[in-house]
Parts: sequence; structure tokens; C-alpha cells
Amino acid sequence: MDDILNAIPHRPPFLYVDSIASIRDGKIEAARQISFEEPFFQGHYPGNPIMPGVLVCEAIFQAGAILLSKTVIEEGAEGVPVLVRINNAKFKKMVKPGDRLDLEAELTEKVSNVFLMKGKASVDGKTAVTVEFAVSLARG
Repeated sequence: MDDILNAIPHRPPFLYVDSIASIRDGKIEAARQISFEEPFFQGHYPGNPIMPGVLVCEAIFQAGAILLSKTVIEEGAEGVPVLVRINNAKFKKMVKPGDRLDLEAELTEKVSNVFLMKGKASVDGKTAVTVEFAVSLARG
């Protein structure tokens, strides 16, 4: 968990990555165990809790930010990874309490100071969300 906390500024309850499986070749594999106690389940939806799709996307974006932090920022780039674009988000499977959300994010291209990425979230080997996104490094 220290690797995650040192890589990005997000903190609970808005931290949606709790483990890193691997970082290699411009790709990260990470995960988040979805607890029954997540605060968003109180209102989304009572009696039928479903993780909001936007938060599943956020988990992917955070995995991508960790990837950038552990690669390009450690190589000398400066700034905090900030989301600047979301494209082609597709929601294919609901994420429920107790699920393990497996996350992937991959750097596909760098244009100036913008990093184009794609990501996927899966549960039990089945794709829940796919999304393309762009991240820039913001300076304080």
C-alpha cells in the first residue's frame, strides 16, 4: 500500500486501488477488493448495491496514474497525473460488494506532455468496463 500512497495523492475514501500485481512494458496490473462497507453502496442502490460505473472508471484512471508515477515521473518528468479526456467508455458488467476488481492500464502514446492510455476493469475474468483516456502532468 505504501507504493500506492507514494505514487498518487488520492487517499481513502477516494482511493480505488489497493494492490499492484505488476508494472512492466508500459502497463500496470492492479486490483481493488470491493468491500460491503463502501460508502457509495448506501445510496447506489439500497437493496441492490452496485458500484457506480464512474468509480470503476476512476479505479482504472488511478491505476494509470500509478503507472505514470512509477515510470515517467520516476524517470524525471515532473507533475501530478491529471485526467484530461475520457473516450469510448463501455460498461459491460456490474460490480458488486465482495467483488475483486482487477485493473489494467496501458500507455499507448505520448504527445507532448499528454499521455494517451487505455484501461480495463474485470471481475472474475469478465470485462466490466473498458475506457480510453488521456492524462497530463499538472505542476503545482
